[in-house]
Amino acid sequence: MKVGIIMGSKSDLPVMQDAADVLKALGAEFEITVVSAHRTPERMFQYAKTAAERGIKVIIAGAGGAAHLPGMVASITHLPVIGVPVKSSNSIDGWDSILSILQMPNGIPVATVALNAAKNAGILAAQILATADPRITENLKAYKEDLKLKVEETAREMESAFSSKADSPEN
Repeated sequence: MKVGIIMGSKSDLPVMQDAADVLKALGAEFEITVVSAHRTPERMFQYAKTAAERGIKVIIAGAGGAAHLPGMVASITHLPVIGVPVKSSNSIDGWDSILSILQMPNGIPVATVALNAAKNAGILAAQILATADPRITENLKAYKEDLKLKVEETAREMESAFSSKADSPEN
């Protein structure tokens, strides 16, 4: 079982790398490539049409600007698609990407994460895979436990650094 990570252009890689990194950490197999909805529509169509037969179970699609890639891929495949809106150089503060991915018509759902949140897309893809892979389930549990422990450690450090002791009654 693997995840397909696709993006509209190489300039999206600094954002989309986070999905690859977290999937690797969670033990999920993935492939990564560039598939542009506007510049290479035939490549996009072929990628989406053949993804399932290549063993892909979830597709993470990141795109900036008009961001049609996630929705167009979702319209071609039966696989779950997770859209990552990317704030690109020609973006309107990322809102164009967010709305292009978020506002899909009924029947063509795209799970949408926050702007530039490819890490969350990777985690969500791993959670989908985990429904059929106990190894990934255990890795996710450990990952989330580690998140909890980090927050608790930060809380202890902050409480220790900022706690005030009441003045003694003699003052």
